[in-house]
Amino acid sequence: MPQQDEQSELADLKAGGEAAFARLFARYEDRLGKVVRFRLDQRLWGRVDPADILQETYLATSRRLADYLRNPKVPVFVWLRSMTEQVLVDIHRHHLGAQCRNAGLEVSLDQQDGAFVTSVSLAARLAADLTSPSQAAIRDEMLLKLRQAFASMDPIDREVLALRHFEELTNNDVADVLGLQKSAASNRYVRALKRLKEILSEISPSGTAGPDRQEDLLDG
Repeated sequence: MPQQDEQSELADLKAGGEAAFARLFARYEDRLGKVVRFRLDQRLWGRVDPADILQETYLATSRRLADYLRNPKVPVFVWLRSMTEQVLVDIHRHHLGAQCRNAGLEVSLDQQDGAFVTSVSLAARLAADLTSPSQAAIRDEMLLKLRQAFASMDPIDREVLALRHFEELTNNDVADVLGLQKSAASNRYVRALKRLKEILSEISPSGTAGPDRQEDLLDG
């Protein structure tokens, strides 16, 4: 978002109070919904409504709005997204508890420094996209290989990949979220996307995801 728009948003929030915040949140609701749908643990699908998570995020951000406006270090959307992530972390702790720290998840919530993207969430999304419901055994094997492959990636590259490809953030947004220079964020995405293509070529069994299907997924 251009700097002028960011300043306009901040000015509107400072002058317009709760009504202005409600309008702004509605403006970003679809984008925040992508964050929720990508990062919500699949074991909670059907148990936790993404709309309820967004409502809880709205309430949490509304309570913290005055604090943010006193010292807005990041653009409004980046702040809203970080608050959405924190709500997700709390929901996972509440519903899954010790299950969040078992060997199957590989990484505990406490070790993620507030970011809930892991090799597991990336792998689950890709494995679901690459296989059909009738290919459960193939999916399980692919899921394990994808987890291992994503776990071997540079953590920042993995996060850039998730933000750009699965949350569909712009390069500028990614740079703001991760505190990177815009050129560095772009270079890391190119590198991560190349590695993802290599991973898919290495692990995709015959008959599940040929080159055409892989390109469809990578093109979004």
